[in-house]
Formats: sequence, structure tokens, C-alpha cells
Amino acid sequence: MILYVLTGNVLADTSSFCTNIEATTCKANCEPASKLQLGVFFGGLYILALGNGGTKPNISTIGADQFDEFDPKERMHKLSFFNWWMFSVFLGTLFANTFLVYLQDNVGWTVGYGIPTLGLIISVIIFLAGTSFYRHKVPQGSPFTRMARVIVAALRKWRLPIPNDPKELYELDLEVYTRKGKFRIDSTNTIRFLNKAAVKDGSDTPWTLCSVTQVEETKQIIRMLPILTAMFIPSTMIAQTNTLFIKQGTTLNRHIGPHFQIPPACLGALVTLSMLVSVVLYDRYFVKFMKIWTKNPRGITLLQRMGVGLVLQIIIMLVASLTEKSRLSIARSHGLDKTGGQVPVTIFILLPQFVLMGIADAFLVVGKIEFFYDQAPESMKSLGTSYALTAYGVGNFLSSFLLKLVSNITSRHGEGWVLNNLNASHLDYYYGFLTILNALNFMYFLYVSKIFSYKVELCRSLDASGDDRGATYAQKELST
Repeated sequence: MILYVLTGNVLADTSSFCTNIEATTCKANCEPASKLQLGVFFGGLYILALGNGGTKPNISTIGADQFDEFDPKERMHKLSFFNWWMFSVFLGTLFANTFLVYLQDNVGWTVGYGIPTLGLIISVIIFLAGTSFYRHKVPQGSPFTRMARVIVAALRKWRLPIPNDPKELYELDLEVYTRKGKFRIDSTNTIRFLNKAAVKDGSDTPWTLCSVTQVEETKQIIRMLPILTAMFIPSTMIAQTNTLFIKQGTTLNRHIGPHFQIPPACLGALVTLSMLVSVVLYDRYFVKFMKIWTKNPRGITLLQRMGVGLVLQIIIMLVASLTEKSRLSIARSHGLDKTGGQVPVTIFILLPQFVLMGIADAFLVVGKIEFFYDQAPESMKSLGTSYALTAYGVGNFLSSFLLKLVSNITSRHGEGWVLNNLNASHLDYYYGFLTILNALNFMYFLYVSKIFSYKVELCRSLDASGDDRGATYAQKELST
């Protein structure tokens, strides 16, 4: 967990840097950056992005993999892992958005970036020191190659009929999977065309004949794609609100007492604090309460958890629209729509939407990562986790595209909704538009959740002393 806190610290610090750059103007005679300085700056950001691509999909996966699925006690503890993993990440974010931001604003960027650099060095040392204690999974090869083989084999045998008896399909002996520490998966009728890859036709090359388990692993990855697409808009909303809410805050009175002013990048700390509290309450109280009614060890299903987060996002945008309407009314009554400047209203009018954002993240963000990890095949957990991060990446691109598109269209047909002077903008209209977009996406999410069948459960009962490391999996439909 210490490793996660330090890593979250560095990632959040970079985000706060970009926020401060946007919110700060040069108050002295600043020399323009040289090409070398710009190259070093952007090179560092791209290297950080490259590093995130390697660590983010794997750091949570290796943490979850430390729990033994065949040990009932560890299996129950694993249900709380992602709650506390995200708690540790956001704890680092809170440190970066408060203490580090204060140092950057009042001491300097050298110290501000020196501390997270030291934190990264410490995290690498901790990681290496614990390597011999980790539970390591044997590499299974590229998941993309295995999936490509299934698709190619199915296409090659598209004319062949699928046997009515699944036992006639090609499958390896259970002992083979036991030796490799893998699970054997029973055949299902979902995406039935891919079953052709396991039809025996005399050829036995990897690109013409695949085992039932390999086919089912491919299906599990494909079945999550509709849920992945339903996460694009919520990820866009997170990217939008993180930027626009903070920009809103810069137009309000950020003073606490006569001498202290909240730095713009610290505004995100309100969301982080809300999220930290919400995760604790969710794991310690909400789950236990819901288990009484649902008999589900998680309290509610993963898709239900994500659905609650989506509903909260709709409420957030509606609240943001009404709050912005009130802010604009005050700004225009003081003539600030023409001159710009600070609106004589406390920043704490944004507190409800910041708190709701933290609660929504506790449901949606944590639920999303756990869902894609949990529903991915055992040998493709990192690929499953990368689905959640892919949604973030697409969401960030969509955020920029959507903001620019709306700005251009509204500017051509009257007053622009999103202008440099927020007091002359119509962010209330834009937030209303995002509310509708969220509502439409929620309906799509309900549909894809309805047709989604959860991954298998171990069909053999597990006991504390038994070792079922050859158990097969069987598909089981669960209500969403």
C-alpha cells in the first residue's frame, strides 16, 4: 500500500502542475522557454505517460493476485482489495493536491518535484525488496496472440457445423491445466461462432485448432467490450469536471480568513477527501448492510455499483448546472461578464458537487477497475484492468473534442457556451447538455448490463483445507 500511496503522489503532482499552469499568469517579465527546455518538459511528460502505461494496468493486478482464490479467507479479503487500493492511491493524491501544491506555490517547483522524485525512488526500493515475497504467476504469452488464433481458426472453419455435445469439442486434459496452474473453462453458447475454433477437423496447428478454454477466454474479453464503451462518456465527464470545476473555482472567493487563499490545484482535494471517506464507509458499513438483503458477498453486484456511480454523475451535472446559473446571475449583476474578475461568492458553493464527485468515484471508479479485473480470464487479468484505463484515455480525448466542438458550434450561433471569460460563458447550458448526455449513456449502460452474463464461478465448493487447483469453471448467469 505504501507503494500505491507514493505512486499516486507522483501522478497527482503532475496533474496539479498542469492545473496550476492553466490557472496562473506570469506576473513578472518572464523569458519564453527555449526549445531545449520545452523538449525536456514535454519529453518528461511523455516518459511519465509511457511509464503509466506499464505500471497502471499491472500494479493493481499484481496486488490482487497476491490473494489465493482457493483459500476462502483470502478470497473474502480480496473483495475489499480494490477499495483499499484506490484509497491508498487517493491518499497520495490528497498529499500532492495539498502539501505539494503549497510547496510549489510558495517555495518552488524544484522542491515540489524533488519530493515526488524521492518518493518514486523509495517506491522502487520497496517494490524490489518485496519481490521474493510476492506470489508470481507464470507468464502465459501474449493474450492478443491467443485471441487472434481463436478468431482465425473460427473463420477458417466457418462452414463446419458445431457439435450439439460440447464434449466433442477439442479440450486439453484437466491435468494439463493443473500443472500449469490454470483453470479449465466449460463451453458456453454465447458468441457461439467462436466455438468453431474448437471443432476437430483433422488439423491441429495453433492457428487451426484451439481448446475450449482458449475459446472461452477470448469470449470473456469480447463480452466486456460493450461495458467498456459504456464507460467512455463517464470517463469524459470525469475529465471535464476535473478541469471545469477547478476553473469555476478560480472565479470565486477562495480566501479562508484574511491571509490564506486556496490554490486552484487544491480544489481537487475536496473531491479526494470525499472519495476517501466514501470508500471507508462503503467497505465498512454499506457492504455489510447490503449483504443482509442481497446475500451477495460484495453487497451489490459490480455492475450495480457502477450504475449507482453513473446516476450520481447525472445528479452532479444537474447540481453543477444550477449552481453555475446562480454564479452567472451574480457575476452579471456586478458587470463581471464584461470585465471578468472574481465573483463575490465563496468557493464553498461548489462544495456539494465536489462532495458528490467523491462519492460517485467511490462507486464508479473503484467498481470499474474491479469489474474489468474480476471478469477477465485468469491468464489475462492485466488486459482486463487495461480496459478501465483505456476508458480513461478515450474519455480524455473525447473531453477535448467535445469541449472544442461545443465551443465552435455555439460561438457560430450566438454567445459561446465556453469562453475564456467564464463570467460571460454559459457553462450552465453546457452542464445541462452533459446531464442529458449522461442520462442517455446511462440508458445504454442499463441495456448492455442486461445482456451481460457474469463470468463463471468456481463450480466446486472450496473448503479451508482443500486444494482445488484443477477446478473447472462453468458459466453462471447472474442478475445485474
